[in-house]
Amino acid sequence: MASNRTFRSPFYRPQCLAAAAPAGKAKLTHPGKAILAGGIAGGIEICITFPTEYVKTQLQLDEKANPPRYKGIADCVKQTVGSHGIKGLYRGLSSLLYGSIPKAAVRFGMFEFLSNHMRDEKGKLDSTRGLICGLGAGVAEAVVVVCPMETIKVKFIHDQCSAQPKYRGFFHGVREIIRQQGLRGTYQGLTATVLKQGSNQAIRFFVMTSLRNWYKGDDPSKELNPFVTGMFGAIAGAASVFGNTPLDVIKTRMQGLEAHKYKSTFDCAYKIMKYEGPLAFYKGTIPRLGRVCLDVAIVFIIYEEVVKVLNKVWKTE
Repeated sequence: MASNRTFRSPFYRPQCLAAAAPAGKAKLTHPGKAILAGGIAGGIEICITFPTEYVKTQLQLDEKANPPRYKGIADCVKQTVGSHGIKGLYRGLSSLLYGSIPKAAVRFGMFEFLSNHMRDEKGKLDSTRGLICGLGAGVAEAVVVVCPMETIKVKFIHDQCSAQPKYRGFFHGVREIIRQQGLRGTYQGLTATVLKQGSNQAIRFFVMTSLRNWYKGDDPSKELNPFVTGMFGAIAGAASVFGNTPLDVIKTRMQGLEAHKYKSTFDCAYKIMKYEGPLAFYKGTIPRLGRVCLDVAIVFIIYEEVVKVLNKVWKTE
């Protein structure tokens, strides 16, 4: 006597399984992988984009009261190269390079740590939670890495404007700053830096998360190719520039060699508005826009590709 199984279609079971199978689930990135991939991405990115950072900082430090030394981006580049050669556009690179690697490592490590605890059962992170995770990542990188390293970078670049530069190199500069001002000398503008980095990463990860969710649709496991990742990163970078350049200007002033002129972050903002007008808050926007769009696109591309490689050689599940 034949069993009931003989009367079933041979395709019955697979079809049922296919119907019951859930949509693809997004893979979680281990914080350790995020730290390593972020550090590699940060180091490569800053070597490519530093000249635009140099020009942006010079223009932001070029206050109207002096009067201005530079007529614009091209004039800043021309004067710098004329006085110091092409190498002049890389003055302060060492201090930023030493900071960019741990900065990106902390940023992505903290973001993945927070996002892994805030994703839904399918591994999806919605835009609002992406913003919160980005904010947490920005605050962490500001306190641990960005504030001391950016302060040193700005002082180095500003020092070049002096008739007799006093810093001979990264370690000599750090030693002199700490000797003269103590450890607090490397934490000038902490409030402005936290506000800037927190809002920066909140905006970037919010936009990036929103675009990723839109692209992936109902399949969280769908991967982005490098070109799409780069486009989304550039859009996220542009959004952060227009969203927080005023905070970046205030932070730069608070970390410069003339930071003593300001009693606090609020006092700095007040004096800029009073003596230079609202447009001063957007000094350096164009060079910053070019740098940041390229910066964020490169960082996200390298980060995503390094994570893919690490997933193959470093099993964490």
